[in-house]
Amino acid sequence: VQLQASGGGLVQAGGSLRLSCAASGLTRGTYTMAWFRRAPGKKRVFVAAITRSGDRIFYADSVKGRFTISRDNAKNTVFLRMNSLKPEDTAVYYCAEGPSLASSRAHWTAPNYKYWGQGTEVTVSS
Repeated sequence: VQLQASGGGLVQAGGSLRLSCAASGLTRGTYTMAWFRRAPGKKRVFVAAITRSGDRIFYADSVKGRFTISRDNAKNTVFLRMNSLKPEDTAVYYCAEGPSLASSRAHWTAPNYKYWGQGTEVTVSS
């Protein structure tokens, strides 16, 4: 199983980026997909998650209204559209895949996700 994240880069504050994460090797398809990030010198934190059907979506408070998570199940791909980027969004962004989860809290808990991508770096300059 492999999750390949892409789309990171250097952008000025106020700009936008779209991250992609393509999953391969999962014959059952993908279930819950999520994005986490780790800023320099800080712990990994939850960013956004989306259920298989897309009927439930979760965001960290810090990105609500600016980031949009979406998915294409036919391509086993999840996206993260990031608008109005701020310097504090600078981090390595990781995609993750996990089982169907029940509670909201479960979706933002990293150990619930089994498969992880290698990360894509996002740098927002002021």
